[in-house]
Amino acid sequence: MGKVYLVGAGLGGRAGLTQGALEILRQAEAIWIDELVDERLLAELPPQAQVWRRSGPGSLQEGIHWLIQRCREGKQVVHLKSGDPLIFGRAREEIQALREAGCPFEIWPGLSSALAGPFWAGIPLTDKHLSRVFAVLTAHDLEALPWSALAQLDTLVILMGSRQRQHIGARLMESGIPADRPVAVIWGAGQAEQQVWVGTLAELQQEAGQAKLPGLLVVGEVIRLRQDFLPGIPPLLPPAPLAGKTVLVTRSEGQSPAFCELLQAQGARVLEMPTLVIQPPTCWDPLDAAIARLGQFNWLLLTSANGVQAFFERLHRQGRDSRALHPVQVAVVGSKTASVLAQYGIHPDLMPQEFVAEALLQVWPEPISGQRILFPRVESGGRE
Repeated sequence: MGKVYLVGAGLGGRAGLTQGALEILRQAEAIWIDELVDERLLAELPPQAQVWRRSGPGSLQEGIHWLIQRCREGKQVVHLKSGDPLIFGRAREEIQALREAGCPFEIWPGLSSALAGPFWAGIPLTDKHLSRVFAVLTAHDLEALPWSALAQLDTLVILMGSRQRQHIGARLMESGIPADRPVAVIWGAGQAEQQVWVGTLAELQQEAGQAKLPGLLVVGEVIRLRQDFLPGIPPLLPPAPLAGKTVLVTRSEGQSPAFCELLQAQGARVLEMPTLVIQPPTCWDPLDAAIARLGQFNWLLLTSANGVQAFFERLHRQGRDSRALHPVQVAVVGSKTASVLAQYGIHPDLMPQEFVAEALLQVWPEPISGQRILFPRVESGGRE
């Protein structure tokens, strides 16, 4: 058996993720991501983790089955849930199924959208004079709510209520809340696309708004304090340029960590699938013979970091070092090749601006005819 973690993703991207949740996420081998989880968190996923995303009718039972299957495979499995797992997170069904299946599990909290949503909009939920109590409710079943009791409370936070806002406003006024009570609608809370509308319950009946993003409602006098608190709320970071995109890296194994980190820093989810294997040639004799008479060459041409490392490995096997290249000029292709060459104390005499071997022909400083050029290159798979 592996282990299942129900982890709250909070709001606001990585800034809204607890340190404990981040550590669990980075060690995960399989991850089920809820539909409402911030896309910016995809950059925090381990490149090799198996990721599953599904929404719609029946997705909960299908997802629970997926968690159990991955756990039985011995994997560390995460269900990344928007907000907090135990606040309208339907965690009860998952926990019951995991216990019946004998799967070990842990639950990690997150910043609930009921708290973080108003926060990112600059709305305090409590105040000594304006709000001594607040209630959190969901708009999934409006007919089951005790409207007359809710109307007696100072502040209401209604999750998933943006699409039924006119109906909710009408029920609250029918229950005795004044028509001039402030109300805020927050779409995409904590995301770069966050939108906030502020008005009264009466104005809410005519407000069309943006219904594309999931949203929540806040009703209460504390909304009047928004302009006082808003200057202290951290600015929402825009999505990274590659957020929501998956990049397949086909470089050979062990030679792409820096590249993958750069992609992840730009928000991409990286999958490594090496299509190349770097290995020794069938015979080193021709290169060893050329190195033995290195002083007879005018130029050494190196077109890859692998070529640099292979050349110096053979040079060292003959008991020689970079001083043996004193009479030889060195040409390279690519800044990465030049960087690896610099580790051996050598700076290239020639490097074209375009990082392809053919570009050397355009910038070669003298006629090639009659020159002796040592060109260690790939034995198979290279261009003609």
